[in-house]
Amino acid sequence: MADALPLGLYLPPGVKPFGPGNNCNLDICPIEFTVYGYRPSLAANITFLSLYFISAAIHLYLGTRWKTRFFMICMLAGACNAIIGYAARIALYYNPFNFTAFMIQIICITSGPAYYSAAIYVTLADAVTPSAAPLFLGLHQLRCGLSPLPGAGGALSTVSAASLGSEQLSKAGVDMALTGLSMQVIVMVVFCGLFADYLIRYFRAGRTDRFGRRAQLFFSFMALAILLILARCAYRLFELRDGYESESIRNESYFIALEGGVWLMNPQK
Repeated sequence: MADALPLGLYLPPGVKPFGPGNNCNLDICPIEFTVYGYRPSLAANITFLSLYFISAAIHLYLGTRWKTRFFMICMLAGACNAIIGYAARIALYYNPFNFTAFMIQIICITSGPAYYSAAIYVTLADAVTPSAAPLFLGLHQLRCGLSPLPGAGGALSTVSAASLGSEQLSKAGVDMALTGLSMQVIVMVVFCGLFADYLIRYFRAGRTDRFGRRAQLFFSFMALAILLILARCAYRLFELRDGYESESIRNESYFIALEGGVWLMNPQK
């Protein structure tokens, strides 16, 4: 962070700005010494938290009514994960040096796509023919196995940089997060290709009589949800390309538009 700080900024003697046991606050430390370099928007984060809470309530009702338990559990897990993450960002508004809140939001928000992707894969597996279902379920298992990498990498990089002062370990954490995000994108792209192949074969088999308006809406919105998740993962890759010292990670407008905004447009929610 120090390399990106404007000239003339300094910390009082004996003050630790980041990491476990830090003793910085806005009264004694410049905001530029935080990882993000800004106070998260209170209005934006309250809005996202509220909308995720509404989403959770809707999916709880629909899942209970229509007995779609697995889909409901995935959506509730994703919404609760986001609620915790955005609550932590609200805590960062009041104290941007709050290391616990920083860690919580990094882990919770970064790992969010895993739950929604699991819901998509298994839902589509139920919708397609039995021969194609194992392929979708296999991708679901691979996706879930890779999902901890971004959050774990983010945690490792920030903790090591803060408490151990090890640049090598911090870089390893960033690399782990990038690997996890890259694999998420790769698996999602493969999934999109297989999904498109399935639809092409479906139409070629002359089954268009069963492809009514409801089916068209279902597959259209599922395709849109997949593309939005892919766009969000691509943004996270862009954000972390230079680690936690990049300019993009210190630009909240990117986060609001490409993290929170993309999820709000997701028809799956």
